Amino acid sequence: IMRKSIRNQDRLKGWWSAGAQALPIMLGYLPIGFAYGVLAQKAGLSPFSTVLMSMIVFAGSAQLISVELFALGMGPVSIILTTFMVNLRHLLMSASLSPHVERWGKGEQAGFAFELTDETFALHSLRAAQEELDRKKTFIVNILAHSAWILGTVLGFMLGGQILETEPLALDYALPAMFIALLVMQLNTKPQVVVALLSGMLSVGLYMLGLQRWYVIIATIIGASLGVWIEQWKKT
Repeated sequence: IMRKSIRNQDRLKGWWSAGAQALPIMLGYLPIGFAYGVLAQKAGLSPFSTVLMSMIVFAGSAQLISVELFALGMGPVSIILTTFMVNLRHLLMSASLSPHVERWGKGEQAGFAFELTDETFALHSLRAAQEELDRKKTFIVNILAHSAWILGTVLGFMLGGQILETEPLALDYALPAMFIALLVMQLNTKPQVVVALLSGMLSVGLYMLGLQRWYVIIATIIGASLGVWIEQWKKT
């Protein structure tokens, strides 16, 4: 009985610890998921299609863009190709975390990759730098974040008919602000600060030059290459 009680307490501690880590992401996903639900309702998507997209796609920028393209009457091929280009950065994020999950089973790796977003990537990268990624805690964080996104979607669709415009609510500000906060937590050295600032400025510059689909990928590759060069230069 004592051992069973201790195991139950350990499980609760794991849930509470993972929940505390996921809470900032959940608070950010609720309003963005809400905004997506509102836009999907106004674009004419059915409740089933709206929620299903949040369940099987789970990508904020891709879902918001796909809804806009759907509202414009674009075909499925155009929507799929556009969202594929937008989410190419997930290849870089997955490659970055792959060494930390190489001992996991193939099904666990697939489930982890499916739930990976910009914000959970930032959190898991921070965790990986401090300790080995615990499978249970990692999946709890991902599931809680995904659940918050779905809940925001449902609420947004249900209340979408009562909201005329989403811009005054500044819902699109929550996601960048949350990601910046997660990024700042990882900046522990001067080279990291330099790389982050230069990558951010390069990304904005490329966007202003018209590279509205590739600017994140190009800026990330250049910034990561610069970071590797600085680390090698410091060792010589």
